[in-house]
Amino acid sequence: MNETSDGPSTVEQLPSQKSALVSGELAKLLDMARGSAPKDAKISIEFDGQLRLHIDVRNGEDIEVLKKILPSLGTGIFHGIEVGATPHHPFFHRISALIDR
Repeated sequence: MNETSDGPSTVEQLPSQKSALVSGELAKLLDMARGSAPKDAKISIEFDGQLRLHIDVRNGEDIEVLKKILPSLGTGIFHGIEVGATPHHPFFHRISALIDR
């Protein structure tokens, strides 16, 4: 416990185990995606109010394969598949999916 001139202050909290659990879950999701994506794919997860997986590939044909594979991974946790441009990488193609966990 820390003391100040006003008297005893609150006990400092130790970091929560929850952050380790979240990191572990995200790592599992990335591993699932890496196992299905081409070796040179760039894979990321983004949170913008919803959790999204992004896979950026060079070959447009890989997008078609991923569109079929992603919904079947992890008992359907990847859904809402979208295909679009990759920001700042004009020679890549991006496939994105919402993640339910």
